[in-house]
Amino acid sequence: MAAAAPVAPPDLASSRGVKPLRAGQGHSFLWRRLHSLSGIVPIGAFLIEHIVSNFEALNGPLAYAQQVKFLNGLPLVRVLEWAFIFIPLLFHAGYGLFITFRGRANVNVYPWASNWMYLTQRVTGIIALAYIIQHVWRQRFSGVSLPEHPGAAFHKVQVELSNPWMLAIYVIAMIATCWHFAYGIWLFSVKWGITPGDRARKRFGYVCAAVGTGLCALGLAGMWAFVSPKYANAPADVMPEQPAGVVLPAPSVAPPNSTNPSQPGRVAPE
Repeated sequence: MAAAAPVAPPDLASSRGVKPLRAGQGHSFLWRRLHSLSGIVPIGAFLIEHIVSNFEALNGPLAYAQQVKFLNGLPLVRVLEWAFIFIPLLFHAGYGLFITFRGRANVNVYPWASNWMYLTQRVTGIIALAYIIQHVWRQRFSGVSLPEHPGAAFHKVQVELSNPWMLAIYVIAMIATCWHFAYGIWLFSVKWGITPGDRARKRFGYVCAAVGTGLCALGLAGMWAFVSPKYANAPADVMPEQPAGVVLPAPSVAPPNSTNPSQPGRVAPE
């Protein structure tokens, strides 16, 4: 008995629509992997550093100013800022918007958990991007320059958060950003094959949820320092520069006592 001839696969070149993308093929595979990686390193690492640095505000305006001064005093800080923050952020945000507007939400037809997570990740990404744009502009490039005047950092943020609407925006953005990062870690582990299998992915999901919740708690706690009554009406600059040409005199000391050389000298009267 003759065997039946195998059915030939359909000619994808002549069919309508976009060809299915197989793993390891095409530029989209590479760009999506880089997009996922950039969300963890360096953007995710900077997010953690930024939240931890802002948590220092709980120790007062001077401690916060010293933290800002330390960060801006790092060697090649402007090169590091562009190479590891601004450029990766532009790529991650740009390609993220490309994915968002190229895709299509279908939770109304398929209300599965994975579809809702996909939609939430896109929405929180847009919220985080809008917040980052205004935050970087207002805190980094507008008003008093904090790299040159770190002592004004606490007061500058405090004035901004004194507006209830702006405070609400900061709270919503903090929650959205931490959610986006936490779920991004989970997606990264799936795309890079770190958590194979449903069981490993489910367990790692709890870890990501704990990381996101912890970061959000730290971020909101640091934000509370700027609006709490403890540091209300902070000075405009806790590190005022000494006027040029003015040198504070050192206290003058009288010579040792001639009758008792071991006795220290007294401060000479003004």
